[in-house]
Amino acid sequence: MRFTILGPVEALATGPEAPSLAPRHRAVLAYLLLHAGVAISTDRLIDAMWGPLPPDSARAQIQTTIAAIRRMLRASGADGMLATRSAGYVIDPEPGHLDLHEFTDLVAKAPAASDDPRDTAAQIRTALALWRGEPLADIGAHYVESARARLNGQRLTAVERLADLELSLGRHDDLIDELTGHATANPLRERLCCQLMLALHRAGRQPDALQVARNFRATLAEEQGLDPGHAFSRLEQEILRDEPALQPPAAEPAKTRRVNFLPYDVPDFTGREDELDGLTRLWTSKNSGSVTVVAIDGMAGVGKTTLAVHAGHRLADRFPDGQLFVDLQAHTAGQEPLDVAAALEILLGQLGVPAPQIPASAADRAALWRSELSGRRVVTVLDNALGADQVRQLLPGSSHTFVLVTSRRRLTDLDGAHALSVEVLPAADSVDLFTAIVGERAAAEPLAVLDVLQLCGFLPLAVRIAAARLHHRPRWTVEYLAARLRDQRRRLSELATSERGVAAAFALSYQQLTADQQRMFRLMGLQPGRDIGPEAAAALSGLPIDDAETLLEDLLDAHVLAQHQPGRYTFHDLLREHALATAAAQEPSDARREALGRLLQHYLHTASTAMDHLYPEGKVRRPRIPAPETEPVFLGGEADAIGWLDGERANLMAAGRHAADHDRGSYPSRLAATLHRYLLGHAHHADALDLHGLALRTSRRSGDTAAEARTLLDLGEVHYWWHGAYEQAAEHYRHALDLSRDVGDRGAAARALQNLGTLHRRRREYDQALDHVGQALALFRELGDDLAGEARSLSELGILHGRRGRFEEAHDHHRQALRLHRETGSRIGEVVVLNNIGLLCQRQGRDEEARRHHQEALELSRRFDFPGDEAESLNALAEAARSLGDLARAAAEHDGALTRAREFDYRPEQARAHSGLAHVHRDLGRIDLALDHARQALDLYTALEVPEAEEIRGFLTELAPTDVPSGDVRDGVDVPSGDVRDGADVPSRDVRDGADVPAGS
Repeated sequence: MRFTILGPVEALATGPEAPSLAPRHRAVLAYLLLHAGVAISTDRLIDAMWGPLPPDSARAQIQTTIAAIRRMLRASGADGMLATRSAGYVIDPEPGHLDLHEFTDLVAKAPAASDDPRDTAAQIRTALALWRGEPLADIGAHYVESARARLNGQRLTAVERLADLELSLGRHDDLIDELTGHATANPLRERLCCQLMLALHRAGRQPDALQVARNFRATLAEEQGLDPGHAFSRLEQEILRDEPALQPPAAEPAKTRRVNFLPYDVPDFTGREDELDGLTRLWTSKNSGSVTVVAIDGMAGVGKTTLAVHAGHRLADRFPDGQLFVDLQAHTAGQEPLDVAAALEILLGQLGVPAPQIPASAADRAALWRSELSGRRVVTVLDNALGADQVRQLLPGSSHTFVLVTSRRRLTDLDGAHALSVEVLPAADSVDLFTAIVGERAAAEPLAVLDVLQLCGFLPLAVRIAAARLHHRPRWTVEYLAARLRDQRRRLSELATSERGVAAAFALSYQQLTADQQRMFRLMGLQPGRDIGPEAAAALSGLPIDDAETLLEDLLDAHVLAQHQPGRYTFHDLLREHALATAAAQEPSDARREALGRLLQHYLHTASTAMDHLYPEGKVRRPRIPAPETEPVFLGGEADAIGWLDGERANLMAAGRHAADHDRGSYPSRLAATLHRYLLGHAHHADALDLHGLALRTSRRSGDTAAEARTLLDLGEVHYWWHGAYEQAAEHYRHALDLSRDVGDRGAAARALQNLGTLHRRRREYDQALDHVGQALALFRELGDDLAGEARSLSELGILHGRRGRFEEAHDHHRQALRLHRETGSRIGEVVVLNNIGLLCQRQGRDEEARRHHQEALELSRRFDFPGDEAESLNALAEAARSLGDLARAAAEHDGALTRAREFDYRPEQARAHSGLAHVHRDLGRIDLALDHARQALDLYTALEVPEAEEIRGFLTELAPTDVPSGDVRDGVDVPSGDVRDGADVPSRDVRDGADVPAGS
């Protein structure tokens, strides 16, 4: 937090936006800040706010205000700054975080005039620059008037001290306007009037000086009935006599003449307040006689030079000896980078050194440069630097010099420099910049403006060019400009004028790269994902991982790549387009295809390795992926595997889409089959539908019937488990069964039969379910290589036997399934069977035992991040808790299940949770809540087209007979509540006299 009271009272957060404070709250905060470090009692705060007549609610208002201030501080990461002591409240900002403290410290620590009056004057000016108008400007309270007067008194004392110093340095001409303003605002300030009189007299304006004296005498007599003091009268007489003693000191040497070579400061400069404030604070904290160097780096077009120039102009009054500027031409079209000797010649000339006195050698010029700067206070902008070597000899020795270096490269070898990396503009600042250039048309089309800015990637150069083109084309609308920019093939050409362009700026950056760096830059433009890691870049380039990472870091330092998280490299959108265009122009087509082939193979092989760690039981179902030509990624276990899959998921999806669009054969099918269990088990169902859809299209296009059958099975499972689209799932399963039988794929046929059996059981068609699952089990056992498939069939048979009341057979089948899942390392299978055993125990009335199984399933689900199974486990736990009469626990667990299911759009478990909550709230007598949840359950079950819709409809009829939507009765049969996921059983419930009773109990 940074607090300001020398102007409007503000609390400025450097992190996320903090809640703003009301004026009354800011008044209390300002009072505490005025007495920072001192405990202030509530009574003292009341007196400060309202004086002798506070309102009855004063104490409550103070307490509310303190709470509001604490909320603001907590939101800004400054929790604990406002403490409560026995004597009251105390706030204690860190050094440099309160402008009043900064001001008083700078003034107090300013060196004595006898040391170096120029240094003292500059430091006091730095202190006075912290003032932003009238102190405590925007608040009202009893204490404000007296506090404001005290603060203004401190300011005027500093102004008068500064004026004495400036007069001693012969700078009377520069002082006149400043002193006139202060004297006008404070007409009874005798010392100010004396200083103004002396400045005017030394400037040759004796009549004006005497008029100031007469005005002061008249005002003092009229308002206070007094005469001026002896010092005033003596000065007045000396001016009248034009005493020689009043003449200014000898003029400063020529070398200290004030010069300003900074380029034009654009009037529409927008944003960058954090960066500018940081530069100001950096100079304020470092100006103790040493050189301060800031290396400003960033990509082409991000506004480094504009920022440095604006900062130089903004800080100009703190550097009375001059503002210097040199373009080092590292990225100037048609120019070689400026050598050190030439740059020093320019800088020495700007200081006023005559050309004949400038030495010939670079070393001698550097020595003279350091000598000339000694004792001066100068801001120097070294723009467009190639690297640290070019800059190092241009740095001063020991002086009050502020050096701003701009470069497209990170100057990591420039020792002692403060790094400032400039990013693209935030959206709001980009809108302000665009609007400042375009005018009213921007305000009329705010959505189109955002489109244009996003297409420009919020890059200031691109925004300026786009806005300038629109400004000079009055018949264009903002939407028309956006439409032109949406065409990716012409976007970079649209962002160009006759004198500058985004592509031209990027090309200059590219030319400064080495041949190896240029090749990596081109190939990076080919990769279809949003970012890339060193291993993938190694595959793309065909290099060892260490070499690839070195090149990526080089490109990062050159600001042609960006990094938003460690180990991940990406492009700005416009740079990505430039890299792709450069690759198309300079990289042979065969080389591009081979590079992408290596990358795709890397993704597929590493995904297969990760799946082997996470789902070893499914290895028999997944395609076998040969090792890549390049160095493979090492994954040490399940944690590495899930971390890699989560980190690369977006890139894997992009790889699948690219392969489908660019005729990469069976790649989409193999990738989809490889990732199926991961996408399904970790609730990435949108990605699963997308990838399996690509696989289905490519397998049909190529005539790969076996791949089509497997893809249909995967798609059916996504529709069944997550979306409850049972008819669509059944259609996919039946088609897959036919295709797998046609091609003799018995493993796929067994899987199709088992999935169809689950669907029949879901519809209470138990005979068909037993038939299909029995066939599946026989096939799995005959094949002998898919123990996970055998386990799922066994568990499904366990559910079916439980539904028929054959509990011992059911438990036996579940135990066999659990053993196989544990033998094969199938964590997901283990979770499902544990829940099925728990649900079977519930059917038998063994609810305590059921909860133990569900709790174990829940812990495994959370440990291995199976969100769907977590929701199922919570719902099952809640159902057992309700049977045990623990309604509060049941409600909490159903709520947890509902939250988790909503998070991943798992509609069957959402419906189950609503149904459970309806029953719990009914039992608790909360009829309105019960009705609300029941209606939501009915909507979901109806959309799912499952029998539970009729059961919940009956429940609603019981609670509110006239408030139940009509619907179709499915076969008029008793319906089990809940869902079945991967063979997960859910107990059937009969509603009997308002009691929810497990079937078979």
